[in-house]
Amino acid sequence: MAVTGDPGGRAAEAVEAAFRIEYARIIAAVARVVRDVGIAEELAQDALLAALEQWPGSGVPDRPGAWLTAVARNRAVDLVRRRETYARKLAEVGRDLADVPPPEPAEPDAIDDDLLRLIFTACHPVLSADARIALTLRLLGGLTTGEIARAFLTAEPTVAQRIVRAKRALASADVPFEVPAGQERIARLGSVLEVVYLVFNEGYAATAGDDLLRPALCEEALRLARVLQGLMPGEPEVHGLAALLEFQASRIPARTGPSGEPVLLADQDRSRWSRLLMHRGAAALERAGPGPHGRYALQAAVAACHARAAGYEETDWATIALLYGFLARLDPSPVVELNRAVAVSYAEGPQTALHLVDALSGEPALGGYHLLPSVRGDLLERMGRTDEAHGEFARAARLARNARERALLHSRAARTAPGTAEPGTRGPGAG
Repeated sequence: MAVTGDPGGRAAEAVEAAFRIEYARIIAAVARVVRDVGIAEELAQDALLAALEQWPGSGVPDRPGAWLTAVARNRAVDLVRRRETYARKLAEVGRDLADVPPPEPAEPDAIDDDLLRLIFTACHPVLSADARIALTLRLLGGLTTGEIARAFLTAEPTVAQRIVRAKRALASADVPFEVPAGQERIARLGSVLEVVYLVFNEGYAATAGDDLLRPALCEEALRLARVLQGLMPGEPEVHGLAALLEFQASRIPARTGPSGEPVLLADQDRSRWSRLLMHRGAAALERAGPGPHGRYALQAAVAACHARAAGYEETDWATIALLYGFLARLDPSPVVELNRAVAVSYAEGPQTALHLVDALSGEPALGGYHLLPSVRGDLLERMGRTDEAHGEFARAARLARNARERALLHSRAARTAPGTAEPGTRGPGAG
C-alpha cells in the first residue's frame, strides 16, 4: 500500500532514496529504448521531478523504483514516437514500443543485463579511456563530478567536461546499446573492469560525505564482477578483479564502529570478516591462474595475505611489499608506490619507508591526496617524531573530504599534539 500524507517531508526523502538506489537501472532501461545515454539521463531526471511533484499528494508508491523507471521509460517511448511514426520505428528496430519492451533476440553468449549493456556502451572505443570511466561512474553509480574527480585525482571541471563530451561522442557515433561479442568485447574489457573497480572503491571508502561506506555501490560492483565472471570465464583478470572485490568486501562488517567511525585495519575484529566472501575470493583467485598476474590479480594476492593472517602482527608484510613491487612495474602509479611504502614500513622499518614516501612528495597527482600526509604522519609517529607527525595528520585532515576520515585524522592529530603524544604503533589505513 502506498504511504499517504506527508507532514514531515517523507515523500521528498523517499524520492531521493529511490532515485539514488535505482539511478543506474532507470538510465539503463531508458537507454535501451532511446539508444542515447545522454537523453536517458535527462529522462531519468524528468522522472525525478515528476515524483517530487506527485508523491507528496498521492503518496509514496509501493515500489518507488519501478514507478520512476516506468515514468522515465514511458517518456522515452513518447519521445521516440514523436521523432518517427510508430510503424516506421517498428520496422527499423523490430521491437514493440509498448510500456515494457520485450527482450531483444540474444546472441548465443549474450547476457540479458541492462546495467552491463550500459557499462559496455559507455566503454566504447570512440571515447578516451578517462572519458569511458568517468561517464560510467556517473551513469552506473550516480556519483557526482566531485566524487569522480577524487577517484581520478583530477580537477572537477576536467571531469565535468569529459562527461559532457563523452555523451555527445556516443550520440554522434550512434553507438549501439549492447554487450558486444567476440574480440570487440575483449577490447573493451580493460575499461569495464576499471569502472567496476572504481565503483567498488567509492563504496568501500567514500571520497566525500558523512559516511565512510556506501554499501550499495560495493554490492553493485561485486554483482557486476560476478556477472562478468560468468560472461567471460576464460579471462584471468575478470577473476582477479572478482577475487579482489570478494576479499575487500569480506572486511566491510569490521571497517566501522557502532557510530560509523572508521576502524583501522590493525584494530579490526577479524572474527567479523566474512568467511564466505574470503572463500569466494580465494576460489576466484585460483581461477585467475598461476600467472603472470595482471593488476587486479596482484591486488587480490595482497588482499589474500591479509585474509590468511590470524592477526595484524602475523601479516606477511614482506610478501605484500614484493607484490606491490610487481604491481608498480606492471602498472606504475604514485598510489601503488604509497601502498608499497606502507608494506615496507612493516617489513623493513618506518625509516626505510619514510624515504620512499618523501620521494613521492613532488608527485602532482598526490598534491591533494590526504593519504600521503596521513601515511607520512604514521611513519613519523612510529619513529617517535610526534611533533612532526602532528603536523602531517593535521594537514591530512584538512585535505580529507569524507567526514568520518577527517574525524579520525583530527583524533590522530590531537593524540600527537606537542606535550600529549606517545609513539604509536598502528597503521594508517582503515583497511
